[in-house]
This record gives sequence, structure tokens and C-alpha cells, in this order.
Amino acid sequence: MNDLLNYILSQDQFRKNRLPSLYSDFPIHRKINPEGYNTNIAAWQHALANAAKHGYIHSTPSSSSSSSAKPKANHLILRADETLLRDLEIPECGRPVALGAVFDEAIRNRTMVPLQMYKNSGVSLQKPGWGIDTSALSPWVVMSWGMKQLKGVVLGSEEATPRLQAQELVLVENLKEAAERVVKKATGQNPSKTDLVYSKEKFVEEFASILDEGSQLSNADLDVLLLYLSRDSGAIAYDGKTIRFRPTNDSPREITEQDTAVASIKSLMATMAIQVESLEKKIDELNMTAKTALQNKNRVSALSAVRSKKLAEHNLKQRFDTLMQLEEVYSKIEQATDQVEFVKVMESSAGALRGLHAQIGGAARVEDVVEELRDEMTKVDEVGNILNEAGPQIDEMEIDEELEELENQEREAREEKEAEETRNKLAELDNLEQRAKEAARSAAAEKDLDSELEERLSRMSVEENPSATAQ
Repeated sequence: MNDLLNYILSQDQFRKNRLPSLYSDFPIHRKINPEGYNTNIAAWQHALANAAKHGYIHSTPSSSSSSSAKPKANHLILRADETLLRDLEIPECGRPVALGAVFDEAIRNRTMVPLQMYKNSGVSLQKPGWGIDTSALSPWVVMSWGMKQLKGVVLGSEEATPRLQAQELVLVENLKEAAERVVKKATGQNPSKTDLVYSKEKFVEEFASILDEGSQLSNADLDVLLLYLSRDSGAIAYDGKTIRFRPTNDSPREITEQDTAVASIKSLMATMAIQVESLEKKIDELNMTAKTALQNKNRVSALSAVRSKKLAEHNLKQRFDTLMQLEEVYSKIEQATDQVEFVKVMESSAGALRGLHAQIGGAARVEDVVEELRDEMTKVDEVGNILNEAGPQIDEMEIDEELEELENQEREAREEKEAEETRNKLAELDNLEQRAKEAARSAAAEKDLDSELEERLSRMSVEENPSATAQ
């Protein structure tokens, strides 16, 4: 069982109890069971798109590279042919019969687009009106459409399951996701103008694994991605060799000579860095070889290794010098680019100030405006004084007397209130004092009664004792 089939069968939509339905000729039941039809269509489309995104759709041999550290796979393009059917075949159900219908629905819904049609179309995929452009149709597409119509007439049925046509399809959602990730990675850290420029080789090195860390985009994927970024989303300017990201819509859409020069310098710096690393590794190996030869008493081999090491060190120094020069040139270009932007900002700021000063009219006009404002304010004060003179005359003495009378009334009322409160407090004190006296008299009376009672008891006890003695 291949990797693609293992991945497909691991998806939740491809549970074992659903495989007979997914591998069956389910389009013939489209009218009587539209819900099941749509569910199966969506399951296949989602599974195949995800399999491609994770690198399970192998690229064609012509687009693969044996020197690449990571394997290449078609992440954005799906080739629908007999090979795909064979890869998806399982012993229990055979091959997926309805895969042709799955791709037809995907093309109709624009989740997949024929590769040649996409390349030849002059309309952006982002526009809602994107569709089949008759000027972009290839003879193969026209003939295929005609054969489908003829098949419907001959068979007398429009419900027949379409056969799988060998074609390459662009996976639209994968393409958009890859483009978003590329733009975010390239522009997310506020890069300088020169950092936004790439040669095609550097672009491939930087973004080939943007969808899956374990595999790289195929060459066909990269061509489609660059076409989408330049034509459809407008995120880059691209001339086939040099790429420049456009952080704003105001950025130029054409590649300039400066962009080409920057891309060349960056590519050359990357190449020199690789050569330096390789020479350093070679020098370490030759040094180790010379030491081993000396330990083995092989002076000839040791001498040869030392001679090769000296030559490698000489070449390394040359590469270092060249790399330092390139880095210096690149730094100057960055500085000059920043200066250009700074001068543009200064020019635009000067123009803005010039326009504002033109609206103001200069210092003399401002003085005139201020003087005129003062005159108008003085007129307002004069009018107010006149209106005040025209109003009724009020005797200030009468106002003072009336105010004094109000104050006296307020003071008398306050004093009366305080006197009333004092009288109430005194009355309460008198009541408390009267109650205290009554309580004291009651206590004294009780005390006298107790004393009298005790005295009587004492007399009674004295009189009783003599009689008892006499007996």
C-alpha cells in the first residue's frame, strides 16, 4: 500500500464502513440521494487536496531533482490519470469509479482548475467572474467538451458517470494557502527594500518547503505559485528571473535594473558562502589527513595533504575577500535605498508644508487676520456696553439694603432654632433630674422600711428569750 493511499484511508471521512459508498458509482444516485452525493464529492476533494498539501502526490520525473536535500512533490497540482486510479485502488472495493465526477464538480465549483486553462487565462483567479474564457480554451478542451455532449446524446442520459480524463488540475485552496504563507514569511518582519528582492533560485531555496517541511514544491508548483503571486494577487513583481515583493499597492509592478542587480548580488553572496563553507570543510579534512599520514610515517602523503591544504587556504582567503566586498556593496546598496526613501519622504513632506503655507497665505496674511479678529472682538465689547446702558437702571443701595434684610431674617431664624433646641435640652434635663429625685426617695423609703422591719424582728427575739428561760 503506497503513502498516498495510506494517508487517504487515515482520514475520518474514509472510515472502513464508508469505503463501499466512496468507491461506488454514486453519481447515478445524484437525484435520489443528493446529500450522499455531495458528501462523497466533498470527502474525495478534501482528502486529495490535503494529501497534496502534505506531499503525498509525487511529482513527475522531469520535475524532480536528485540533488535536492528534500524530495519534491506536487503540492499545488494534481494529475488525474490512470496512475492516480491505480494508486487509490484497494482490494476490497477496487478503484474509485466516480473520480471523474469528483473532478468535474471541483472544476465547476472552481476548487480545482485545469492547469493549461489557468496559465492561458488572462483573468485573475481572484475575480468573481473568473471562468472559462473561450479565447483561452485549447483545442483539447473544446474537443473534450464536444465528446461529453455527444456521449449524452448517444446514451440518451445525462446522469451517466463521467469517465476520468487525463489532465493536470490546480488545487486552488492549496495555491492560495501557499501564497499567503509566502507573503507572510517574506514581509512579516518589516524587511528592508533589498530584502524583498529575490532571484528565482533564492526564492526556491527560501520558500520551496512552505507547505510541508518534509518535502519541497515541484517545479510546476513553483511556476503556478509565481504566476498566482504576480498576476492574481499582485503580491510580487516578476520577470521570469527576479522577484520583488510588493508590500503596498503603490509599489511598482515592473522589475527594475536595481532589482536585478540586487538579486544577482544576493545570489552571488549565497554562492560564495557555500563555497567558503565547502573550503573550510575541505581544509579540516586535509589537516586531519596530514596528521594521520604523519602518525603512519607516510611523509609523502602528509606533504601532499599540507600542500593541498595551503592551496585551499589561499582559495578560502580569496573567497572571503570577495564575499566581504560583496557584503560591503550590498550594504551600500541598502544604505542608498534607504536614503532614496528618506529623500522621497522629505520631498513629500516639503510639498505638504508648501501646500499648507499656500492655504495660510504667509505671515502677513496671518497678521491681517489676527488684527481683523481683534477689531471684531472690540466691536463685540462696544455693542455689549451699549446694550447694558440701554437696560433698566437699578439702585445699588436698595439691593444692598434688601440683601441685608434677607441676611437678618436668616440669622434670626437660625437663632430661634438654636434657642428652641436649647429649651428642649433643658426640659429633658429637668425630667431626668425629677426622675432621679423620685428614684432616690423610693430607695430611701425602702431602706427605712427595711430598718424598721429589722428592729421589730430584733425586739421580738429579745422578748421571747426571757420567757423561755423562766420555764
